[in-house]
Amino acid sequence: MAYVLPKKAGVLLSQVKSIVVRFCPFQANVESTRNFLACLHTKKAYASNTNCDLKTEVKHDGSEPVINVQFVDGDRLIMKGANLTVRDMLKAFNSRCAAKELKAQEAAPKKSP
Repeated sequence: MAYVLPKKAGVLLSQVKSIVVRFCPFQANVESTRNFLACLHTKKAYASNTNCDLKTEVKHDGSEPVINVQFVDGDRLIMKGANLTVRDMLKAFNSRCAAKELKAQEAAPKKSP
């Protein structure tokens, strides 16, 4: 099944423990990383997990933009934003989150009527 992003793509952080976004604002290839960061700073994203630790590290060292996501189950997702579009990042992030949410729902004990 192909994943299609809605016109206004959002993120849900319910399965995310922490996110660190690192970039040098003076590099030419940081636009998609900054746009992904903007998606994380929406009210809907914040409301989905108020315990998610979101850090932004702005460096002036010419380093490559990197997004490091730590999930509640211990898994990591590292996205190097230099050659990715914001659409690519959102697709990777949301598909991983959706899979983890489904797994968590399956593992949760089911209530009997």
